[in-house]
Amino acid sequence: MHCAGGTAARLTEWAEPDCYRHEVSSSDRPPVVIVGLASVVGLQTARIFAADGIRVIGLAGDRAHFAARTNACHEVIQADVHRESVVAVLERLGPTLGGRAVLVPATDQAVLHISAHRERLEPYFHVPMAEHPVVHALLDKGGFAQLTSRLGMRTPETRLVTDRASALVAASTLSFPLVVKPTVKSREWRRFTGSKVLLVHTPDELQCVVHEALPTVPALVVQEFVQGGDEQLLTCNAYFDRNHEALATFVSRKKRQWPPHLGIASYAEPCVDTEVRDRAVELFSQAGFRGLAYVEFKRDPVSGSLSVIEANVGRPTGRSAMAEACGVSLMKAMYADAVGLPLPPASSRVQGAAGPGWIDVRRDAMAAWHYWRQGELTVAQWVDDVRGAGDHAVLSSTDPVPFGLELVQSARKLFVRMLRRVVARTWVQADK
Repeated sequence: MHCAGGTAARLTEWAEPDCYRHEVSSSDRPPVVIVGLASVVGLQTARIFAADGIRVIGLAGDRAHFAARTNACHEVIQADVHRESVVAVLERLGPTLGGRAVLVPATDQAVLHISAHRERLEPYFHVPMAEHPVVHALLDKGGFAQLTSRLGMRTPETRLVTDRASALVAASTLSFPLVVKPTVKSREWRRFTGSKVLLVHTPDELQCVVHEALPTVPALVVQEFVQGGDEQLLTCNAYFDRNHEALATFVSRKKRQWPPHLGIASYAEPCVDTEVRDRAVELFSQAGFRGLAYVEFKRDPVSGSLSVIEANVGRPTGRSAMAEACGVSLMKAMYADAVGLPLPPASSRVQGAAGPGWIDVRRDAMAAWHYWRQGELTVAQWVDDVRGAGDHAVLSSTDPVPFGLELVQSARKLFVRMLRRVVARTWVQADK
């Protein structure tokens, strides 16, 4: 939701009586400001710090979003976190916090804006993030593919597509099916497709996607699809200090995604895999990175070799909360390093042999339905997974409103889509 009246209106809105606030316990430690609260990642991050007694302030593009109704935040400010104007909002907020807060972006666009304008923000905020050229190179999927290739890491064959001619080159030199995604995740791409990536099977499909997508995004990354099921997707979350050394690492395995096979994890489990951890540490250390980092690999089910799929940097991800639930102090290490406090004990920054699974209940129910229909999952297996999940993306007994609102808002969207289909069919029949 955009605030009418430009930046000035957004700056005053959070001081008005209708601002959405909660009274929560605070401490003498610097507060945390989450840029992008209206997301599952933002919600999980707010809960992590609030549970540790740290005052949390959230910036959300839509205060009505289910995640923005969490009781983990002392204050929720409406601001367009996807545009550069969010920097001005933060500049106005900073002096009111009584000291330098820790700035935690929760979306890629927020990472880029904060990274590019850190000199304006650092008087008021700790910004635990690498220099902007490093951040941009890792976030840009075209640049990331070049970086991993220089480091000698196996990656899917990749082409950058900016027009019809480069799409023809990709179609003639790559093997289908192909994965198509924007160079940097954006709101415009989500509006275009509603999915993280698209899978195309023919040159004609690729040309169609390119024709429709390029007006909304500047460039597309086209990659060969790495064969193997979702269970072959392995991820590593880590935090790197100023010396580019990993202070905490956590490896997990995706089990289901929504949308299936090409979406966002809906169920994941901890996985001790030293090869994945070591390759991730090598990647970000060699890149000279500081901050929160995430990389996804896919293991070839036949050869066992790892391919680098994508990375997210400068922000938490869905499995950041899973790391904390499994006893790995990933976010707490980031906070302590940013403000100069003693780090959590070394034993709490090393992954143990076991831990609870992570689940996004609503999305996983949809994913389970699909996998069940494909014969890849039984009802008993799904029930066991739900029972064994010790960490939930949205569901919380101590913060119940977000999950209830998520169900209501999702049901409303489903009803609107169904109504539009009925109306469209009626018009078609009437024309006949």
